Amino acid sequence: MTHLSIKALRHYHDLGVLVPAEVDPSSGYRFYRADQVPVAQVIRRFRDLGMPLEDIKAVLGATDPAVRTDVIVAHLDRMQTQLSQIQGTVASLRSLLDGSPPPIPVEHRTVPAVPAVAIAESVTMADLEAWWADAFDELHATVHAAGLTPGTGGGLYPGELFEVEVADVVAFLPITGSVAAGSRVRMMEIPAAELAVAVHHGPFADLDRTYAAVGTHVAERELGVDGPIREYYLVTAADTPDESQHRIEVCWPIFQTATP
Repeated sequence: MTHLSIKALRHYHDLGVLVPAEVDPSSGYRFYRADQVPVAQVIRRFRDLGMPLEDIKAVLGATDPAVRTDVIVAHLDRMQTQLSQIQGTVASLRSLLDGSPPPIPVEHRTVPAVPAVAIAESVTMADLEAWWADAFDELHATVHAAGLTPGTGGGLYPGELFEVEVADVVAFLPITGSVAAGSRVRMMEIPAAELAVAVHHGPFADLDRTYAAVGTHVAERELGVDGPIREYYLVTAADTPDESQHRIEVCWPIFQTATP
């Protein structure tokens, strides 16, 4: 009646998601009431939507409808984010298949050292997007609480992040002044650097194209040096939901040998 297998029913019982009405003490057979069928069907539909079992348990066990709604809406929001990411990836792949994209111009820039409020932590590639959003929310809140106006935010990404998918990443906001250190937030100096810079326009799914443009330029025409890749966030999702309007500077450290 529910299209749930014995294996699934046993698993849901073990986790307390769907507890049988009776368990035979000698055989271990599980027995369910007819009025548990709709509950089992709801569970199966939530699982079809990818909802974690702990969240399903919270929904079924909630006595407050508001709590139940909050859990469901939070999952729907996650699904919407995943859908947007999938749509962006599909559009990016179609663009690649349609032909060669227009060239991305690369320029030179020398940036001075600047004081900044920053969060530096070990981050995996899989967690990077969520960490990034949380870090900048905390940085902006800290700067605004201090009554300061930040400069253009940025990030420092060591090569290890791309090579082994985990590294010490830095998110920063340049400021004039100082703020009190928090549990994660601290003051630091972002070092001076000579950079090859390209501006990424569009969704995050296509950011690797801009990385490729800068990397190819450096490999063919520059002397690359050790140091983290920099990103400066001119326009991001925090500024506009329209991904086509996003602008990110991708900056590759170089040893500049000619006058721009």
